[in-house]
Order: sequence, then structure tokens, then C-alpha cells
Amino acid sequence: MIYAIEEINRNKNLLPNTTLGYKIYDDCSSSAVASKAALALVTSEEQRMNFTQCEASNVAAIVGCDISTSSIVAARVIGPLGIPMVSYYSTCSCLSDKQEYPTFFRTIPSDNYQSKLLAELVKTFGWKWIGTIRSNIDYGNFGMQAFVEQVRKTGVCIAYSESFYRTDPAEKISKIVQVIKQATTKVVVAFVDTGDMRVLLQEIWRQNVTGIQWIGSEGWVTEQLLPPEESARFLTGTIGVATPRTEIAELRDYLLKVHPSKFGGSILVKEFWEKVFACNLTKHSSVAFRMRQCTGMEQLDGLENAYLPAIMDGSSYHVYKAVYAVAHALDDMLNCEEGYGPFRNNTCAHISNFEPWQLLHYLYTVNFTTRTGEIVHFDRNGDPIPTYEVINLKKNLEGALEIVNIGYYDGSAPLGYRLLLNMDEILWSGIGNMKIPSALCSEPCPPGTRKVSRKGQPICCYDCAECADGEISNATDSTDCMKCPLEYWSNQQKERCVPKKIEFLSFQEVLGYVLVALTLVGMCLALGTAAVFYQYRETPIVRANNSELSFLLLFALTLCFLCSLTFIGKPTGWSCMLRRTAFGIVFVLCISCILGKTVLVVIAFKATLPNNNLMNWFGPMQQRLGVFVLTFLQGLVCTIWLIVSPPYPLKNATYYRDIIILECDVGSLKAFYFVSGYIGLLCTVCFLLAFLARKLPDNFNDAKYITFSMLIFCAVWITFIPAYVSSPGKYTVAVEVFAIWASSFGLLVCIFAPKCYIILVKPENNTKKNMMGRGSSQ
Repeated sequence: MIYAIEEINRNKNLLPNTTLGYKIYDDCSSSAVASKAALALVTSEEQRMNFTQCEASNVAAIVGCDISTSSIVAARVIGPLGIPMVSYYSTCSCLSDKQEYPTFFRTIPSDNYQSKLLAELVKTFGWKWIGTIRSNIDYGNFGMQAFVEQVRKTGVCIAYSESFYRTDPAEKISKIVQVIKQATTKVVVAFVDTGDMRVLLQEIWRQNVTGIQWIGSEGWVTEQLLPPEESARFLTGTIGVATPRTEIAELRDYLLKVHPSKFGGSILVKEFWEKVFACNLTKHSSVAFRMRQCTGMEQLDGLENAYLPAIMDGSSYHVYKAVYAVAHALDDMLNCEEGYGPFRNNTCAHISNFEPWQLLHYLYTVNFTTRTGEIVHFDRNGDPIPTYEVINLKKNLEGALEIVNIGYYDGSAPLGYRLLLNMDEILWSGIGNMKIPSALCSEPCPPGTRKVSRKGQPICCYDCAECADGEISNATDSTDCMKCPLEYWSNQQKERCVPKKIEFLSFQEVLGYVLVALTLVGMCLALGTAAVFYQYRETPIVRANNSELSFLLLFALTLCFLCSLTFIGKPTGWSCMLRRTAFGIVFVLCISCILGKTVLVVIAFKATLPNNNLMNWFGPMQQRLGVFVLTFLQGLVCTIWLIVSPPYPLKNATYYRDIIILECDVGSLKAFYFVSGYIGLLCTVCFLLAFLARKLPDNFNDAKYITFSMLIFCAVWITFIPAYVSSPGKYTVAVEVFAIWASSFGLLVCIFAPKCYIILVKPENNTKKNMMGRGSSQ
């Protein structure tokens, strides 16, 4: 401060013909002493403690204090008097409140920005589970409060939060270190001032707690708190925030010239000299026998310690800026032109006689550039533009810690561009560790799982539960699983939805091959039987069995085998309509033919009775007409079915969760039931008639074969119902195809196999005499 004032006084362009003076008080880092010093400055009465009247002071402004608690007390004391106060090291965000601290300014950024920066660092490094330590003073309490508010917005949880002050009992400090030692997180954010951190680190050294990843505030991170060797052991890898370390030109040379002989009576210089050289300047002192006498020949040149660092820390530069801010405000006041002033009637304040509150206006509007190129001005809260360095403590070749700049924060930059960080340069806790340490209460839940909170624990502590089938999570740490669309299903990892497998009875699969082969076998047998009957159409056994109905039945059976192919393959609109209607019509044609043959057998035997002319009423024309009418009724119903509500292809996603079954919906249930019921009715009538005529004696009697074929037919379709209901997916269709094949094959074998046997194997029995014989067996 003295250097800056003397530099200003030598400057002919800044405050010309005006000399700045100063008084210096030591607040001893005590708020009580700070309030006394502030009162002494503004009243010019250093010793009086009880004031009955506050008088105006010739003090233009106060530069200080350092710690926030002292500044808070001092600012409250001088605020009512309107005297500006410019602090160089008080960072508490509470001091930005102009209602409570109307005259307070500072050249160091508010902790509000530092808290945001620390929170941004925690977010950048992906830490979700951290511990916090703070000084139990306004600096630590307000700073940590702002930090916690910021990190909780990003989902960070606080494992523990401890506060202390350097004068607290040793047991409390020891307990805090035990908490740090036993915690499940090794990342600790410390919003602590220098004195408190020194006490804490001494206890950490005593308990030998290593491996902690410290994230430090500017209050301590650049300070030498332990001997070099111990600092390297416990603080290597520390990341922290510091105000820019700017070298003030010629300041070091100025400090090297400090000597007690040039500052006679200065308590500060005396204390400085005795501290640096461990000697005593006072003769005949009571402590002289314990310290050597200073000779006055001691040299500061070549000495490097906290008083004379190689590079000045940020606090020295902030003091320099604070002095210059006051000087520029006074210079603006000095250069004010009457008629253009900022006060009532455009008047100006005169530097030789002004009220302190008038200087406040000029401080708010001050705007200048330092010799280092930095622009200095204050916002409406008296705060400067926030700028920080992000530093990393690394161990050098000598085994001591050195400060390495790894990033920069500029509060004037647009959002998203304020923090620049060189991740490749960071050394983490543990010597040589270049990997970001983990700080998680629970490991991240990978895609395919979701977070499940643990009862009674913070949100950062959770278990990972696998998504249910049909649900996915495609991001890490998902809180919920998303259901897949209806036609999609989750993959095995539950991380993405994949199209469900489409299932239908295909021609390209083994089951399809088997059913097609059976169908072709049935068709070949039916056509072969028709060929045999055609070849031997003039023989008695063919003529006696109504060859016309036999050929029509064989044609119907061939169509029955053929229509089963419509059930195989991918369902389409045409195939769905064809499979149901073709099956219904062809089966009715088939049963109608059998019914005609059964009626013909019954009438034939009734016609042998005297005076019975039934055969005249059931000749070939009547037989054709009967088959046509019965089949026409089924065809009429099927036509109405196709017009009103035809069958259609359907994607069934309800039977299987991960498979879509392509099937045919019947459309109109009433039409489906009528068609199926009509077939069942004809089968029943046919079975009853055949059953009644089964014991008629003639050798060409078909009734018993029809009875047996109807038993097989009914047995197949009765068995089909539970098999159809219980068969899943494509096997439902396979069961239906097999039922069509089995029933058709049963009719073909039972009705035509005995006749083919006689025609091909026993041709001697294929005679009219044998056909008309009674009571003899074949």
C-alpha cells in the first residue's frame, strides 16, 4: 500500500499537486480490534473507546480489511458516516448487500463467483459424493452455503459437512479429521481461511491421513501451511481457486530497500525485520536474552519467504488496485467541471473540501487500466469483474510443492465460455496419479438399468435395478426405464428397442415343409384314387357306389388338401379371406357328397320293399341338386361374410411379449360360428344316417365306412379344439392345417381304401354277383 501511494504521489498525471497520506492500523485478524481501528480512523481519536458524538473525519477512504469478519464489523461501523471502504481480501458474498454495507467496495471477487467456480469444477470432474469443510466464520459459512446450493442443482450429494474455527478444542478438530478419514469419499471441498486450514492440516499430519483429493478455496490453497516435505506428502494433487498472481513491477526491488533506519518508529517494519532475521532491534528488552541483537547489517537481497516471494500473490496486487481505485476516484473528482458535475444542479465536489459520501459516486464510476493491462471498475454491488486462476499443486524435482496454473475463469465471458481448463495438465491426489479419482456413493447405473433409491440415504446413494422385459434405458444413471413401442422389444442388454420377431407358419421352415409334403401326399392319393376309379369306372364296385358322387367327393377331398396350403405363409388380406371361406365351402361340398351317398344307401334298401318308389324321388338329378343346395347355402353365407366383415391379417403382440404373431382375424364372429356350425350340423346328420344304416347286409353297403370316417372326422375336430386353444403362435395354424389334412385323409382312406383294395388286389370280388350278395363278407 505504501509503495502504491508513493508511486501515485510521484505520478504527475494522476492527482497533480495533490499528495496522498495514510494511517496504518493492524486489526490483528480480530473483528473487535478492526472495529476499534475503524472508529479511530474516522474520528482521529485513536484511544477513546466511548463516543458521545461522531465528528467528521479527514479520512477519504479506508483500504481493508483482510478477513471478511473484520470487514463486516468495520463496514457496519463506518457505513452510517458514508466513508468508502475498499477491501483487498474480504470475499464474503454477504458484503455485496448494499442495504447493509452501502459504502463497501472490494478489488477481489465475491465468494459467490468462487462458489460457482468450485461447483463447476466438481461438475466437470464428475464427482457426485463429496465432503465439505468450512471455517466457522462468515467467509466459510456464506461461501459454503452458496457452493452447496450450486452443486445440489447438478445432483451432487454431501457425504458430510463439518465446520470449525482455529480456537476450537483439539478434540473437535481430531473428530473432524476422523470423519474425513473414515468417509467413503476422498474428495473434500475446503472453504477455509489460512489460519484454520493450518490447524486442520497439523491434525491431519498427526493422524497421517493421506490420499485426500483437496479442492481448496483461495483462502488457503496458495499458502505455505506445512513444511515443504509434509506439504508435498499431504497436499500433492490439490486443486484450487486463486486470484490471478500478478507481478507488480518494481515492488520487489522496493521491498528489498526496506530498512528500520528508513522507517524510524514504524512498528510494522520493526516486527517485519525481527520476524525475518530472528533478532531483536530493541536494546535492553526483556526478551533480548532469548534473541540475538540485530546489527542493522542484515540483507534482504537473496531472501525468499512469505514476505518476499518470487512472484507476488494475488493479495498484494489487490491492495495495489484498491489504492489506485481510490486515487482515480479522487482524480475524477479533481477533474470535475462545474456545470457538468454529478451532484445537485450539476455541481462538483472539491477535493479540498468534500463529504466522504461524494467520493462513493466516483468509486462507482471509476474505470481505469492498470500497468498490467487489467481493467478495474465496480458493479452496482461494489464488486469487481471476477477472474480466477485454477491451480494444481504438484511436486517438483526438489520434493516441494509448486503451483501450476491449469485453468482460467473470466466472469465477463459469455456463459459456457467462462471456464477454460487444461485437463491433461492435472495431477490428482497421490504422486504421479493422472486419473480422475472417483467420488461416487454408488457406481453409475449402466444403460439397461435404472436407479433405485436407498431408503433413508441421499439421492446419490442408490442401487441399480435391471429394466423389466420390454423396457429400456439408453443412458447412464437413468431414473426410469422407457417402455418400447408395441412392435418393439428390449434387447438382451435392455439398452435399446429392437423390432419384435415376426412369427408365422412359413413355407421355408421344417414344419412348413412337413405340412406341404403331407398336403401333396393327400392330393396325390385323392388324384390316384380318382384315376383308379376312372380306369375301372365300368366295374360293378364303381358303378354300385354312385360313381358321380364318388368323383365329386374325390374332387372335394383334393380341394380340401389344397386349401390347407392357404394357411401356410405370411398372412395377407387375400389369403385370410381365402383360407376361411375356401375351407368352409370345400368341406361342405365334401360332407354334402358323403351325405348324398349315405342317403342313397338308405333309400336303396328302402326301395327293395314292396310298393316303395323312393328311388324315383332321389335320382341323379336330385342328388346333384342336394349337393348344390347344401354347398350354395355355405357359399352364400361366406359371400355375405366377405362383404360385411371379412377376415383380415392381424399382428398379435399380446400372446408373446417379445414376438409378434401374424395371424388372421376372423372378422365377423357370427359368420365364423355359422360356417363352422353348418359344417358340424351336416357331419352330425351324416353320422346319424350312416350309423342307422351300418348293418344293412349288402356287400356294397358304404354306411359302415361312412360311419367310421365320420367318427374319425369328428374325433379329429373335437381333439382340434383344445389343441388349437393351447398351441402358441404358428403352432395354432399348424394344428389347424393338420386337422384339415387328418380329417380329409380319414375320409379318403375310410371310404375309398376298401374299394381300391378290391379293384386292385381282389379283382375276383369285383362282380355284380358279389356286390348283390347278402350276409357274406368281403
